[in-house]
Amino acid sequence: MKRDHHLQHAAVAGACAALVAVVIGVAVQPTGRAEAQAALPATAQLSDVAERAVLSVVNISTTQRVEEGPFVFDPFFTDPRSPSFGSPDARKAQSLGSGVIVSEDGKILTNAHVVRNADAIRVTLHDGREHEARLVGTDPKSDLAVLQLAGKPGKLVPLPFADSSRLRLGEVVLAVGNPFGVGQAVTMGIVSATGRAAMGIVDYEDFIQTDAAINPGNSGGALVNLKGELVGINTAILSRTGGYQGIGFAIPTNMARPIMDALIKDGRVSRGWLGVTLAPLDADAAARARLGAARGVLVAQVGDDTPAARAGFTPGDVILAIDGAEVRDVGRLRNAVAIKGAGQTATFDVHRDGKVKQVKVRLGALPETQPARRVRVR
Repeated sequence: MKRDHHLQHAAVAGACAALVAVVIGVAVQPTGRAEAQAALPATAQLSDVAERAVLSVVNISTTQRVEEGPFVFDPFFTDPRSPSFGSPDARKAQSLGSGVIVSEDGKILTNAHVVRNADAIRVTLHDGREHEARLVGTDPKSDLAVLQLAGKPGKLVPLPFADSSRLRLGEVVLAVGNPFGVGQAVTMGIVSATGRAAMGIVDYEDFIQTDAAINPGNSGGALVNLKGELVGINTAILSRTGGYQGIGFAIPTNMARPIMDALIKDGRVSRGWLGVTLAPLDADAAARARLGAARGVLVAQVGDDTPAARAGFTPGDVILAIDGAEVRDVGRLRNAVAIKGAGQTATFDVHRDGKVKQVKVRLGALPETQPARRVRVR
C-alpha cells in the first residue's frame, strides 16, 4: 500500500478494502477508434450537460474468485444485491464501479482497480441494457483499464475528450458515476487544484482535485466540463470516513488518453526512461549550482549505461525544461519523460557550471514494464 488510512479508492471493492488509485502516459498514435459526439454548444444549460453525460457513463460489476476459508462480511465493501451476500460458503465476491464509453464500437475506459482480478465483467448501460465485457488491457501503475463490450451493443454515445491542460481553478465540473452501487448519479463542484502529485497513491501522479462529491462506486466514472467533454476519470478520495469529505481526485484526460491508446494498440504501456535519480532543488542546492532562484530539478545520480549517461548527463546538473516546457518538480518531470514514450527523443534545458545548455536524449523503455493482464469472460 502506498499510503496509510486516509486515501481510498472510490470503488466498492469486492470483499476487501483497498487504498487508493493512480497515473502516467505514453506517446502513441491514435488507434482509429470512432470519434465521439461533438461537444455541446456554449449555450447549453447545466441540465443539458448532465443529461447528455449520463448517456456515456456505465455501471461495471465484476466477480472474482476468493480464497477458501471463512466468509468475511464487510457491510461497506460488499454489495447487498450480490447472490453471495451473507453466505458463509460464498466463493465469489462482487464489486461495483463505473466506466466511460469512449468509442461507438463499445470500448470503455475505467480504473484498473475496478476490474482487478475479475473472472467476469458485466456492464450496464444508462438505459438498463446489460452486456458482458472483456478486458482489452490494464495498466495498474496508472490505475487505468480498457474494456470491450461483447456482441453488438447497439447505439452508444461516446464522450468527447477535452484538453485537460486548459482546466482552470474554480471551473465548474460534474462527476458522473455509480456511488455505492445505488445507480447513476451526477454531482457538481469545481476544480479545486490541478497537478496534484506526491500523494503516495501510485508511481505517477498529476491529479485533478475537485470538491464534486465522489464516493465509493464512482471509480472509473467521468469528470465532465460544462461543454459536456470528458476532462478526467474519477479515481480516489481523501477521506477519514470512507465517504465524501470534499476532496476527490481524477486522472486528467491528457494522461488517460495516451494510456488508453497504448492499451488498445499494444495491450501494454511502454513508458519513457531517462535513467537518473532526481531530487528537489532547495535554496541551498540552487545557490551551489549558481542559480538565481530555486527552479528546476536536481540530477542526484546518473545510472551506468542509461540514456542519460549516453547523452552526457552528470550529477549536479539541474534540469530546467523538457521540450521547452518548464520543469517545476520531480513528479512532473517523471510524468513528462514517461508520457514522451520509449524510443522518442527529448530535449532538456540543463544548467551546468553557470550556463544553460540543451541536451538531446533518446529515451529508453522503463525497466520491468509488464504487459497488460487479460481475463476471459465467462
